[in-house]
Parts: sequence; structure tokens; C-alpha cells
Amino acid sequence: MEARPTTVKWRKSSYSGGTGECVELAELAAKIGVRDSKAPDAGCLSFSPDVWAAFVADVRSGQYDPS
Repeated sequence: MEARPTTVKWRKSSYSGGTGECVELAELAAKIGVRDSKAPDAGCLSFSPDVWAAFVADVRSGQYDPS
């Protein structure tokens, strides 16, 4: 987990609802940062763009949908 970057612009997921249960994304140097919007000071996870793109493709294909 990385320390909280202070000079990046975080954006909420377009699928986030009004309950506050969502993630935020930011472009960090050569990585994609992901953090919990309810705990932004807790740090973030970071992924290479290739790994993030593969994860998003899997989500879109239903790879993680419950059976």
C-alpha cells in the first residue's frame, strides 16, 4: 500500500451510489491508484496500467460476478 499522494486528482467510480461505498481512482506517475473514498487517508493500492486494464476487462466480462 502506498502513502497518500497529495498532488493528484482523485475521481470516484461512475458506479458509486449515494451511500458512500465506492472507490476512487487517480493517475500516479506510471501507475493507477485506487483508494477507499470513505478512508482516503488510509493510503492506496497502485497497479501498472496493463494490470489495471486486464482487471477492468475481467470485470466487464463478468469474471467476478457471483454464480
